[in-house]
Amino acid sequence: MSARSLTTRLLAIGGATVLIGGLAACSSGGSADTGNGGGKVTITYLADNAEATAATAKPLIAAFEKANPDITVKFDTKPQGTDGDNLVKTRLSTGEMADVFNYNSGSLMQALNPDNTLVDLSKESWAKDVDPQFTKVVSTDKGMYGAPFGTSFGGAVLYNKKVYEKLGLSVPTTWSEFISNSEKIKDAGIAPIIQTYGDTWTSQLFVLGDFANITAQQKNWATQYTKHKESYADQPALAGFQHLQEGKDKDLYNEDYASATQANGLKMLADGTGAQYPMLTNAISAIQQDSPDAVDDIGAFALPAENADDTNLTIWEPNGLYIPKTTTGDKLTAAKKFIAFANSSEGCKVQNDTGTPGGPYVISTCTLPDSVPPMIGDLQKYLDDGKASPALEFLSPIKGPNLEKICVQVGSGITNAAKGADQYDDDVVQQAQQLGIKGW
Repeated sequence: MSARSLTTRLLAIGGATVLIGGLAACSSGGSADTGNGGGKVTITYLADNAEATAATAKPLIAAFEKANPDITVKFDTKPQGTDGDNLVKTRLSTGEMADVFNYNSGSLMQALNPDNTLVDLSKESWAKDVDPQFTKVVSTDKGMYGAPFGTSFGGAVLYNKKVYEKLGLSVPTTWSEFISNSEKIKDAGIAPIIQTYGDTWTSQLFVLGDFANITAQQKNWATQYTKHKESYADQPALAGFQHLQEGKDKDLYNEDYASATQANGLKMLADGTGAQYPMLTNAISAIQQDSPDAVDDIGAFALPAENADDTNLTIWEPNGLYIPKTTTGDKLTAAKKFIAFANSSEGCKVQNDTGTPGGPYVISTCTLPDSVPPMIGDLQKYLDDGKASPALEFLSPIKGPNLEKICVQVGSGITNAAKGADQYDDDVVQQAQQLGIKGW
């Protein structure tokens, strides 16, 4: 494996660049207003409703409007997780989608039927500057539909280093060590493992973040899964669901796990009332915004496998910016200008100034600032050691829409791990069939 520094623009892992996945959603359509009075054009930009998203989107829009005084950009938000996914699909199907929208790359983008719903951006001037591995996860044989936005990131356990130091704990490399640490943290009166089912999408990390460990044990698992020859009901994939259940069975979650939101969880992590939070590493941006003094106290380690040799870091590609085919004429021209600006040096400066990178950029026009959180160094070690690989959604087009709800049930003790895994195997069948994948 070759891995470039996290202070460069890409992560090359076994020939696949890793990325990050954000979870997008939407709220009100932007294409109804013609926005063409007096030579001016109005477009709408849709992104998820996280505070950190708005903290970047609003300054980005302001900078763009200053550089393009004849274009006005209205900012709209959508829920995160499955509700947001459904909103995006509904808006695309009814022709009411915003002129530019921020959404996942990889399998969730493929589920949007991009050849029929999205504008091909492969001829845009910035496209040549995008890392080829990102291009793959926003493309079909007929076109490239997304531009990168944000940095790549990992799915890991964010932890409070001060709590670890106070209790004399070491970073775990096996699942049993992780449970042992968690029990010691519990004995100290601190919430050992933070779960935040008030934002249901956050429930998925024990399963999705475990995928690099699956790959470590069975390198062709994703290929076999796509062919319907592997499943989550069997090991090694079942382990993620089992770990989710074990945390609940051993009472290792915060008391308010059922209602807590991601923002609540990150606050617990930052102030040390919670010690460990399975989460995407781009969440460091929210900590920078809400608890800046705690950024240096946050570390990250890969979700541990049963055996240390199999413990690897799972990596996500950035989200993409997309334009629906319903955006035409002057609005299409303006939407393309907005996307180009977001990936220009000026747009990247706005991203750096308003957010904290959770990994590298995947376009050469964007570079990380000189100062990055210490957590980035934790991720770098896995890359340097050849112990990182992409998330499943970048290796297979199959991802069921109800995983987060299934994980909430398992993590809440409503459903056991085996049943949850079976439910998820059933959940993906319809999507695989809709995509026309052989074997389903």
